[in-house]
Amino acid sequence: MRKVSQAIYDRIDNGVYAVQSDQWWQPESAWYQMTVTFNPARVGYAKRKLIEELKFDPKATSALEVGCGGGFLTEEIARMGFATTGVDPSERSIRVAADHARQSGLDILYLTGAGESLPFEDRSFGAVFCCDVLEHVRDLPKVISEISRVLKPGGAFYYDTLNRTWASLLGAIKIGQVWKRWAFFPPNLHVWRMFIKPGEMKSLLRQNGLEWKDHRGTMPDVPIPRLLGYLRKRAKGEWTYGELAGRVRMIESRITAVMYMGYAVKKDPSGADADPKKLERRDG
Repeated sequence: MRKVSQAIYDRIDNGVYAVQSDQWWQPESAWYQMTVTFNPARVGYAKRKLIEELKFDPKATSALEVGCGGGFLTEEIARMGFATTGVDPSERSIRVAADHARQSGLDILYLTGAGESLPFEDRSFGAVFCCDVLEHVRDLPKVISEISRVLKPGGAFYYDTLNRTWASLLGAIKIGQVWKRWAFFPPNLHVWRMFIKPGEMKSLLRQNGLEWKDHRGTMPDVPIPRLLGYLRKRAKGEWTYGELAGRVRMIESRITAVMYMGYAVKKDPSGADADPKKLERRDG
């Protein structure tokens, strides 16, 4: 898989994350619904795979979130016990994230930077998280290469993204952002051509020394007809985003046709098995 053309990349409006940065943590905003709706499944999966199955000790592991935005997932990573760093290209979003972390009593280091050129030394982190980001970058191979570079041997890369299928074209693009009857995101938030098939993701991981381990889909916890009814109420102004988020959660599923999450482990060039307990924190 190659980086997308400039013509396709120009169709996506990544600037919306900076423009709306003051709304990241407002309960009635479109962005805040993401933490309520998506984080439980993301965090539950990450805990099960990284901590329970891989036996990572968060208190002895440094973690990075690439594309942290206002810090929704970053704060959850910190609450798991990881020594946490967040990086994002939007200075405004970074300021919002840092302010909210201080107000929440969380020790998180936030830096401005892009996934294509991460401002860290090789082998800096024991875990890297990247959610709702990979489908927004122009040079995906470079981003995966950079994530592998800053990840320690034996470290884990956790991600989620959108699959490029007809189901995602209907659900994420048409219903999610084009058809005003139901749309709940800006019209140019995503570009379908930039979605990533699981096979493409596996290939990129393999090319960068990352051993793919698992993929799981995510889906709403309510039937689709009921979900459409909920979205219609929000679009008509009968419900706020907060009221919508209070009625819908994303849950794990075997179906990866629209959204999926997964993880990979960086191979040790020496061929030795890495000890998760030795993936030291940034301060230790």
